[in-house]
Amino acid sequence: MHLECGYRLDVVVGSCLIVEVKAVERLLPVHEAQALTYLRLTRLPAALVVNFNVAVLRHGLRRLSYNPNHPFPPPRLHVT
Repeated sequence: MHLECGYRLDVVVGSCLIVEVKAVERLLPVHEAQALTYLRLTRLPAALVVNFNVAVLRHGLRRLSYNPNHPFPPPRLHVT
C-alpha cells in the first residue's frame, strides 16, 4: 500500500505483524502511538515495537494489537 504522507513501516511479517524498530534510551508514548497509527491504517492485527538500546531485549519490547470493533483510547501524555 502506498501512502502519500510519509508513513514508513519498518518490517511487515507475513501480512499479520508490524515490527517497528527503535534504538532509543527508552520507549515513549509517541513510539506506541506511531505503531497504533500503522495498525489503524493497515488494519493488520498486531505490532511489535522493539527497542534495541537496552541491556536485556525483553525490556525493550511492546506488543500492540488492533481490534476494529473497539476504538483505541487517546494516547497517554506524559509531561516531564
